This record gives sequence, C-alpha cells and structure tokens, in this order.
Amino acid sequence: MAECKPIEQGFSRDGYITDQDCFSSVRYRTIPACDNGCGFIAAYNMRKALGHDVDWDDVRREMDGMHRLRVPGPTLMKIMRKYLALHVPQYKETSGKDEVCAAAENSITGIFRYTEGHVPHFVSFVRQTDGSLRLFNVAEGLEDCTMSVELFRKEHFLHGTVILFYVPADEHEKV
Repeated sequence: MAECKPIEQGFSRDGYITDQDCFSSVRYRTIPACDNGCGFIAAYNMRKALGHDVDWDDVRREMDGMHRLRVPGPTLMKIMRKYLALHVPQYKETSGKDEVCAAAENSITGIFRYTEGHVPHFVSFVRQTDGSLRLFNVAEGLEDCTMSVELFRKEHFLHGTVILFYVPADEHEKV
C-alpha cells in the first residue's frame, strides 16, 4: 500500500494537482480519491489552465454528485462530457491516436483518456511555449513532467482507445 501523503504535497507550486496519491483522505464515488480521482483532477487542472477561479474540492463534489449511482468506480465518460459542457463549453473531443496527437499539437490544454498500466486514466496537460506538453498525474515518477506529444504517444498510448478533450488555441482566444 502506498504511503499516505498530505493533500498539500499533491500540488505543484503554481497550483496544479500533480499527485493523485495525496488524495487518500477524501472520497470520490464512495472510495478514497487516490484510487479513482484522476477524472476530477484532470477537470480541475484543465479549468485552472484556462484561468478559471476554481477550487479542486468544488470540482470533486460536483463531479461526484453527477454520478447517479453511489457506487465505487472511475469518472464515467458521460460525466466528464457533462462537466466540461457546463464549465468549458468551448471544449472539443476527438479519438484515435493520430487524431488525438494532431489535436493536442494545436490545443492550449486538454485531457487525455487512455489506458495507463492496464487501467483507464485521465491525464491533463498544458501546452508550453516550445510546443511540448506539461502533463500532470501521469504515473509514479511522472507527476509533473514535460514531453513532446509524440514521445507521450510512444510511451503511454500502448493499449486500447485514446480520447482527447481539448481546447483549441483559436477557440481559447475567442473566450
């Protein structure tokens, strides 16, 4: 069992959530969020990247409340879509490795949904000025890392379907 760390250690200096393991003291979908909190964490990080004044716990509570059944589980895709439609109406969605990578190249922020270590996972990112992605909460040792879209694809899109929720750069400029 992983060592319990304080929630405060799960944040970067600039306020992004980087380490899901630090959320063992809060519950999401009836279980400790360290086990299934990647969805609300990714949604919070995307909103933060867009400059929204938002509290992580408000995101957690709202997304948790959107699930009709009070049972353990991950964030359902329909809940992620519903949450983003409410709070990030300019978001777009695409799927397929080639399509996802192309869209990520031209976005300012996004959330990948893919399989990490045989477990479905949501990972948020913010594009950097050099074109790389700053990724949050990827895996142990990759809590706050930067890499190219192609390197992330090569190392992490290994199994199953890949989906991207993203905000294109040109859509963000209109907001």
